[in-house]
Order: sequence, then C-alpha cells, then structure tokens
Amino acid sequence: MAAGMVVVFDFDKTIINCDSDNWIVDELGVKDLFTQLLPTMTWNPLMDRMMTELHARRKTIQDISECLKRVPIHPNIVSAIKSAHAFGCDLRVLSDANDFFIDAILKHHGIRDCFSEIKTNPSFIDEQGRLRILPFHDFISSSHGCTVCPPNMCKGLMMGKIRASVSADGKKHFIYVGDGAPDFCAGLKLEEGDFLLPRKNYPIWDLISANPLLTKAKIYEWNECDELGTVLLNTVKAFFIEDKSGKERSNHLVPIDCKSQSSSVSASAHDAFQNALPVPLPRQ
Repeated sequence: MAAGMVVVFDFDKTIINCDSDNWIVDELGVKDLFTQLLPTMTWNPLMDRMMTELHARRKTIQDISECLKRVPIHPNIVSAIKSAHAFGCDLRVLSDANDFFIDAILKHHGIRDCFSEIKTNPSFIDEQGRLRILPFHDFISSSHGCTVCPPNMCKGLMMGKIRASVSADGKKHFIYVGDGAPDFCAGLKLEEGDFLLPRKNYPIWDLISANPLLTKAKIYEWNECDELGTVLLNTVKAFFIEDKSGKERSNHLVPIDCKSQSSSVSASAHDAFQNALPVPLPRQ
C-alpha cells in the first residue's frame, strides 16, 4: 500500500473540467452583473456578492446544489480518485473555490470520503438562507506576502503547512496536481522524490516552461481530464514499485523536456519566483 504518498489536488479545471464559480454564475443567470463588477472587486468578495444577488433573485440553496450536480467531471477522474484512495494514498484538496461547492460536487459523485482534508475558502448559510463565501486568508487585516497567488490564499504557504503537518508522522512523498499559477506556487514546495502533475497549456505549464530550474519534483504532464486519471495512477503505482523494491520509479514515465532533473536551487524557489514576478496574477 502507498501509505507514504500524499496526493494534493487543485479542484477547478483539475478534478472538475471547469471553474465552479463561473459555472454557478453562468448557469444561474448572473453573468452580466459578475462581468460588470469584476473590474472593481477581487474574486472572493465578488463571489460572495453573487450569492447575495442569487438570493435576491429567489434562488435557493437547493437551486445552487442542483446546479453543482451538473458540473462536468470525467468518470476516469472519479475512478482514479477511488483507486488511489483504495491504494492507501492520503488524498487532499487545496483550492480557491469554496467548501460548499466542493463538498456538493464530491458528495454527488460519491468521492467526498476519499479525501482526508479540504483546504479552501469557508462558507456558511446565514439566517436568511443565503450562502456566504469568505476568504481563507483575511487579506483586509493582513497580507500573506505572496505576489503570485490571489490575496485570499497563497497555495505555496498552504502546501508548506500541509507538508509540515503530515511529516510529523514520518517521511512522506507528495504528488501535486493542478492547472493554475497558484498551483505552480504550491509546486515550489515539492522536494526531490515528489511529483508535480501540471495541466499542459495552462498557466502552470507556462510557468514551469519559463522557470525550469525552480521545481525540484519530477514532472509528468496531462492535457485532458481523461488523461489525468491514467497519469495519476501510473505515478502512484510507480512510486509503490520503488517504495517496495528500491528501484528507480521513473521506468514507466518520461519527464518533460522543460524540466532539468539534476538541477538544484540554492535560494528559496518560492522567494525567487516572487522576485521574478512582482505583479499579482489573475485568478486561474
């Protein structure tokens, strides 16, 4: 069993093949207002504002839940998550969505119990029956200091905390799966012996290609969601083979050309990347 493997997933455009926030905004008819307000608000408070608008238009929590059940998720992803969990992996989610959306989707597909932890923006239903969405990090009170990630969550900082929390039980290896610029930030916390699974031709891929020496993990790309299930399970199985036999686990997988496997980084990769990219990137 792969008891020493922790798999951390992004959610939007990774587990599901869309952005859950955009899905709700589009499907429930508030796209025009969302587009109007987007230049004046950051993403997380804007989504809370959209929940207020939906409530004003008499959209119920049940309406939101039913809409989330229609979010596209490839059956190969569902199958791979169940298989990785059965194989003994510790599965977690690190996402800039929110816990209501993520829970509703994962429960609908019968895979919520496969995940030991979900780190995301909190939400609650207020006394008026309105869904409220809050920032994971209170950026009004203080900044998390990362210029790569959105102000409400730095995935690099969160990934570091996840690694520290699970390492108390002994050495762990990580697989990180994602598509956006903040997922690249999280990937900078991976070490030699870890794996980064970026979605090809998405922001994370562009950043890896532009900064090939910053990532210490082995990189195995995927393109469409049906591929991700196969790449994930191949990576888990390859780790299990080496973990048991001590043999090189890259026999069945070929790293991408843009990654230098033998490189080392003398300074903090996270800090170096922030210095190279001082302007915050849009939410991905």
